[in-house]
Amino acid sequence: MQETIIDVREYPEFAAGHIQGATLVPLATVAETSRGWEKSNPLTLVCKSGRRAEQARQKLDRLGFTSLTVLPGGMDAWSAAGKPVVKETRQPWAMERQVRTAAGGLVLVSMVLGVTMSRYFLIGATLIGVGLVYTGISNSCMMTSVLSRMPWNKARA
Repeated sequence: MQETIIDVREYPEFAAGHIQGATLVPLATVAETSRGWEKSNPLTLVCKSGRRAEQARQKLDRLGFTSLTVLPGGMDAWSAAGKPVVKETRQPWAMERQVRTAAGGLVLVSMVLGVTMSRYFLIGATLIGVGLVYTGISNSCMMTSVLSRMPWNKARA
């Protein structure tokens, strides 16, 4: 049986550089996508550093998959070792950059509306600030979840 490489990052990360032959299956979709996979086939799971790949391994293990490996150190280690990466011709902005741009834009619009129309719009800037603090503390980001569903962050068939 040939080993299958499953890359569990989001499309912008995958597009910026991935292992030749890897299949993109973002972490949030691993359980659903794996329904049609043979549970005994060997799978190597890859992400940026290994954390998300380990989460995918745990999910797949609970679903009964028996031959799972996490690439040690992820794509960071792969690239640092000088191993080849494939880059997509269409590369959307990194998710972190998209979040910073969206959050900054929302704060700016809220501030302008708050100064020119109604002070109630300042509540929007405050809520965005609270959301960013929560994101930093919890290491989870609702805006990333929303942005990852946008068409520019999807691989084209």
